[in-house]
Amino acid sequence: MAMAMAALRREGRRFAPMISPRPITALRSSPLAPSLEDECPIGVRYISTQVVRNRMKSVKNIQKITKAMKMVAASKLRAIQTKAENSRGLWQPFTALLGDLPSANVKKNVVVTISSDKGLCGGINSTSVKISKGLHKLNSGPEKETKYVILGEKAKAQLVRDSKKDIELIITELQKNPLNYTQVSVLADEILKNVEYDALRIVFNKFHSVVSFVPTVSTVLSPEIVEREAESGGKLGDLDSYEVEGGETKGEILQNLAEFQFSCVMFNAVLENACSEQGARMSAMDSSSRNAGDMLDRLTLTYNRTRQASITTELIEIISGASALEG
Repeated sequence: MAMAMAALRREGRRFAPMISPRPITALRSSPLAPSLEDECPIGVRYISTQVVRNRMKSVKNIQKITKAMKMVAASKLRAIQTKAENSRGLWQPFTALLGDLPSANVKKNVVVTISSDKGLCGGINSTSVKISKGLHKLNSGPEKETKYVILGEKAKAQLVRDSKKDIELIITELQKNPLNYTQVSVLADEILKNVEYDALRIVFNKFHSVVSFVPTVSTVLSPEIVEREAESGGKLGDLDSYEVEGGETKGEILQNLAEFQFSCVMFNAVLENACSEQGARMSAMDSSSRNAGDMLDRLTLTYNRTRQASITTELIEIISGASALEG
């Protein structure tokens, strides 16, 4: 038996150059060499396996990034949510006193669109922009004027394309530093100095839960419109029932109340929108991580099938070569 195997090996060495111009080990040692791809299909199969392995590595890296982004968003959400809940007590007294009249018929409207500076947070920015465009269309007319004030890069990118002439002011990088009332009140004062308005319509996403946010519009009227509505006996008719202490006139008090109301509503709107942004980002990153896991499972199955097919083909070639030597 040993003599027969030795003879078979000698015959194999003698016929090896006729079966393959290059040894199989040479093909395995340099699978990516361009000259070998056309000479032997084994190299091509090995390259396809390598491509799948590289794709699997990329998907794993993406999955790590999305999981990390989800954890960061959860951490930021916990920090902002408490501020947002506390800020609701600031604007609610103004709503009880001055009301929130979205149907007020005025000539000069300013739509304040609040969005995020970063993406990967679902469709909250697109929703705010759609509502802003709807408000602009609803309050436009021959005797009416509607302008935009934009907070955030994402709303800016969408509105600049088709409404550039109507944009009055753009403010970005709002969340570069931790949000506080002083910062937002300075922004509110900047807006009031640069725009003329009868009604400020603030568009933002009100936070309900991690998976739920509601697009909301808050209306802040100018002191003149508030006084007009109060005199007409509408929803603001009870305003005259309050007693005024001090030497200030009614117009001065309404001016101060309108400015303070706008800063409080802005503060709450910015915090609510920031909470909605982080919640939407958590949901988006969770979905991305699960999709990456599903893709990784499919790539693993493809890799195993390709590898098994390559091994089976090599075994068939070895057996066929041995059979040819024996014949």
